[in-house]
Amino acid sequence: MTERVYIVGAGAIGKALAVFLTSNGKEVILIRGSVDDGTEETVSLEILLNNNTTVKADVLTSTFSQQKNLDGVVVLTNKSFGNASVAAALKEKIGTSPIVIMQNGLNIEEPFLDDQFEYIYRCVLFATSQSITDRTVRFKPVALSAIGNVKGSGSHLQQIVACLSTGEFGFQAVPDIHPIIWKKVIANCVFNSICPLLDTDNGIFYRDEAARSLAIEVIAECVHVARATGVAIDENEVLQTVLLISKSSDGQLISTLQDIRNKRPTEIDSLNFAIVKIASQLNMAEVTLKTKLLGELTKLKSHL
Repeated sequence: MTERVYIVGAGAIGKALAVFLTSNGKEVILIRGSVDDGTEETVSLEILLNNNTTVKADVLTSTFSQQKNLDGVVVLTNKSFGNASVAAALKEKIGTSPIVIMQNGLNIEEPFLDDQFEYIYRCVLFATSQSITDRTVRFKPVALSAIGNVKGSGSHLQQIVACLSTGEFGFQAVPDIHPIIWKKVIANCVFNSICPLLDTDNGIFYRDEAARSLAIEVIAECVHVARATGVAIDENEVLQTVLLISKSSDGQLISTLQDIRNKRPTEIDSLNFAIVKIASQLNMAEVTLKTKLLGELTKLKSHL
């Protein structure tokens, strides 16, 4: 495996990762996941950090049709609802290169499992990002982001972590990624429904007791479902994660609110509705009433 990094998805996280890796001497190609017009260009990007410093880099931006073979680490930062089409585009190009799914949601790896990708890893992000302009992104790390094996031997794990980690954006290898996925999905159910509905920033749970109380109710519902699937999660741990993210990204907008404001599709189906679906399959739909209602209202708002 070479240390070339292909980043699929030119949104805020994809751009931030591309700039940090490029500025640290890595060979990076940023691939637009939803647009394939055959163009390729070098773009100057700027990342604004929490300490008022900036990192700038010139990044090669390309499309799937310009890439014959993706020989390196393939990182997916595109929206998860596009994974079926991304899997189809990658299938004949990726060979045995590992993919790292750097997205939010439950079961979002299924298109790649269905298409028999050989090495699949999930990354749980503990960082927030927000596009300021097409070429400027604000980035705030919260903690080291976790990477774990989903399919394959896991032999690439330590190498992937070393390849992707920089001083600005750090990663760590974990032996079992699934409980961490669940914890972060539950936290995202809180942020990606309540914040858009209140039209407010991530800091609301750290600042406001009423918003925090609603978050606690959603967490309790979702943890109940997780435990029913055999994933042991502590409610207070999830709440502390929510409060840590809320405090660390105070003033920053969650991705779903950004998507709604920009008239883009949201990922609410892989968050609130994914947990509601599992609850229904387990004949415990009544457990997730608030999680479902918040998801429905968020989806309604996104269509207005």
